[in-house]
Amino acid sequence: MNIAIIGTGNVGGALATNWSKKGHNINLGVQDVNNFKGQDLLKNENTRVYSIRDAVEKSEVILIATPPTAIFNILEQMGDVSGKTIIDATNAVMKSPEPYKTVYHALVDKTNTEVVKCFNTTGYENMLNPIYNGEAIDMFMAGDSEKAKAIALQLSTDAGFGSCIDFGKSDKVELLEKFALSWINLAIMQGHGRNMAFKVVRR
Repeated sequence: MNIAIIGTGNVGGALATNWSKKGHNINLGVQDVNNFKGQDLLKNENTRVYSIRDAVEKSEVILIATPPTAIFNILEQMGDVSGKTIIDATNAVMKSPEPYKTVYHALVDKTNTEVVKCFNTTGYENMLNPIYNGEAIDMFMAGDSEKAKAIALQLSTDAGFGSCIDFGKSDKVELLEKFALSWINLAIMQGHGRNMAFKVVRR
């Protein structure tokens, strides 16, 4: 796939790195191509940097991994996104992109795209290395687009996750963000450390 990464910090960088290893073409979309966070990502295979508009134009899939309130500025720069798939990896648990509850809801309202919430429920360390004691942890997704969910499932597998479990449709997007807050609470606020993760087990 040709994937635009908007937000080249920890989360976007971890996913860009693992996806490039699987042969995906990574198009980093940044404000300033000469000075941006995550310049070391260009050492990865199949990875190039462009303006946000050019990265989006060259890609079928767009990952947004920025602070939630940046979405309006990003929307102005993305250009035509009709028919593309957007993965919302943000969390509005601390500050929402008002008047919307989440970035997902803003994207659904303002774009003609397939949108899915995914890659928001754990720390970037787990996205860079999702293996615990030889077993892959789980990723989770939510949204109304089955097409976008199919892509999120594939990209979760390509990133090394064991499964991408469907939380439900758009009415479960906020619940998925609260699930992310549960990881934040345990890992950071309760002091368990960032090297912990969730996996669904079945009997």
